Amino acid sequence: MTKYHSDDYIRFLRSIRPDNMSEYNKQMQRFNVGEDCPVFDGLYEFCQLSTGGSVAGAVKLNKQATDIAVNWAGGLHHAKKSEASGFCYVNDIVLAILELLKYHQRVLYIDVDIHHGDGVEEAFYTTDRVMTCSFHKYGEYFPGTGDLRVSCTAMGCSRMSCAHVCQYFLFHSFCSRSLQLISKVMEMYQPSAVVLQCGADSLSGDRLGCFNLTLKGHGKCAEFVRRYNLPLLQLGGGGYTIRNVARCWTYETAVALGVDIANELPYNDYFEYFGPDFKLHISPSNMANQNTPEYLEKIRTRLFENLRMLPHAPGVQMQPIPEDAMDQESEDEDKVNPDERISIRASEKRVACDEEFSDSEDEGEGRRDNRSHRPKKHRKGPAPGSTGAATPGANAAATPGGGAAVAPSPTGGDDEARTSPAVDVKAAVPAGGDGPQALKKDVDDKDDKKMDTSTSDKDAKP
Repeated sequence: MTKYHSDDYIRFLRSIRPDNMSEYNKQMQRFNVGEDCPVFDGLYEFCQLSTGGSVAGAVKLNKQATDIAVNWAGGLHHAKKSEASGFCYVNDIVLAILELLKYHQRVLYIDVDIHHGDGVEEAFYTTDRVMTCSFHKYGEYFPGTGDLRVSCTAMGCSRMSCAHVCQYFLFHSFCSRSLQLISKVMEMYQPSAVVLQCGADSLSGDRLGCFNLTLKGHGKCAEFVRRYNLPLLQLGGGGYTIRNVARCWTYETAVALGVDIANELPYNDYFEYFGPDFKLHISPSNMANQNTPEYLEKIRTRLFENLRMLPHAPGVQMQPIPEDAMDQESEDEDKVNPDERISIRASEKRVACDEEFSDSEDEGEGRRDNRSHRPKKHRKGPAPGSTGAATPGANAAATPGGGAAVAPSPTGGDDEARTSPAVDVKAAVPAGGDGPQALKKDVDDKDDKKMDTSTSDKDAKP
């Protein structure tokens, strides 16, 4: 995250928690955290997940491991280098684009969130390797930026093409003029990769938004960009009517895959949240369209004039490719160079903890709790008429005929038998026996019986 954000800011995000906010009053004012960007448990972990997903998707695209990468947890386009803004703490989009620039000469960023993507535009304001194209509501609306302009500096033309609308963004106006603009940008700029921010707060019925887009209108941009067959990173963004956000990104996932999905929602644990119609697609409201054809044509003409002022497909000088943000681990270990040190992550993958096994501890003959090197004998039931099975925890017990019962060893049933010293050996001779020979035979029988009825070392107690 410090590839773009300042070290002090990231350290602050790692340290701040709801229970220690009083200790960071000055830092919270400095980094604009507390009002629009509240502190919550797991804030830093959330930033890691959001950023990691976008950067991992960019790495996959660089390695040509996929054509389209999706991270609906990303798209936080308001975050600045050392400042949080608009519910955004870490700008995963900027970090993902920086990763794409390692392999791609030019990257196009398209933003269909209702708010202007000011954080991404600010990050790449002075470079011609990134063009930002934002479709947003302009005027007295957060963040208040995104006027129609194109700025040229001493370092080269900054790639900014910002389209704003007056009031309500409708399906037909988006398709006809916005797609024409995207097509012209593709022709003039010739990007080799595209990042698409699919903020769902531009949908009809959003709690904070005021546009009137349907799912099909919102997904039309993703469908249009997909036809260019360029590496595409598709990200989430805003959206404050949760059920419509789920609908939107479900539909656009299907668009990315090129499949059609039914309008009927399948029954699940969250089915009741999508009432009363329980359908995938939403209907636009009856609000009036305040974007007149003359106004929209004026915007389109001005944007096309701005595009003609830009140099055609700026080039990039040759330079060494930086290291990737993530190491790509080889699936075939035989092809790995034995002279290279493996990563910690790769070495930890080879460690299998005993708790990870799911089979029963006493399942099969070669169970893991058997510590003895001797082969395990099959278990047998007690001999007919015998009730002298050894009891764990007992040193010795009387058996029928005066014999001595042998206590099991704490290390398993394969150790040598140990008789209780309190038992008189002479008294242990069975009636009618033949003296020491009978005693030896009786003890041997007890050894065999003890080995057959041995318990696991987990259950045995001295």
